[in-house]
Amino acid sequence: MNPLFHLLFQKNRQLVNHLNEALKEHGLFHSQWSILFLLHEKGPMSLTEIWKYLNVEAPTITRTVTRLQTLGWIERIDGVDKREKIVALSVYACEQFPHIEASVLAFEANMTRQLSEQEQQQLMALIKKLEG
Repeated sequence: MNPLFHLLFQKNRQLVNHLNEALKEHGLFHSQWSILFLLHEKGPMSLTEIWKYLNVEAPTITRTVTRLQTLGWIERIDGVDKREKIVALSVYACEQFPHIEASVLAFEANMTRQLSEQEQQQLMALIKKLEG
């Protein structure tokens, strides 16, 4: 295995674990946060739009969205086509979002404290080159 990919995979696991710790006080995991953040940024979306945007398999998104709905974070709304369900943040999620975002921003600041702004930009540019 290329040591670069081994390092990337290891660092990803570490970042996910640390983010989960930061989200624990809010009763969330990183996979749930990614959906809440996406809906906050883009507005209501269909399940198909969510899984395509996040590049996650449809059944995984369906399970995560169902759990978020059970916990009161999101609402499902009928789409134009009755078979299509639109997902939106609940009032509760909108109220809690600033608190969760503050925890995530603190996590991000801690994780990048060793990198200058220029180094962060360089790292993003290099990672984007891997997209092919």
